[in-house]
Amino acid sequence: MTTEEDVTAAEERFFAALLGGDGEALDAILTPDFVLVDVMTGSEIPGPVLRELVAGSQLLFESIERIDSRTRAYGSAAIVTGQTRMRGRYQQQSWSAHSRYTHIYIRGEDGWRLASAQGTAIAPTT
Repeated sequence: MTTEEDVTAAEERFFAALLGGDGEALDAILTPDFVLVDVMTGSEIPGPVLRELVAGSQLLFESIERIDSRTRAYGSAAIVTGQTRMRGRYQQQSWSAHSRYTHIYIRGEDGWRLASAQGTAIAPTT
């Protein structure tokens, strides 16, 4: 596989873990110091918190539509930018987001792992 294919496979595992509520899969893909900048609030969410929210079904991803993405590799780092539409629930509240995202991957002994993710909301067109 090429670097781009390997990183794309890691992206697919990440999104599948979110959809499946799979905490173990998130453990395998996220770096220990992973940080998510939340698309809704702009707050920083550490990896262990994201894992517990997802695995504990407090944060449910009902659908994730990956619209586009682009991967750029720089040695042992890769940047993926893309666009998604997501729907889900946080606790009992439904949410949806149309956003651009940036994911930073680091290649280590165990393959490509996601170190950071940031979402930026795309305003609805009127």
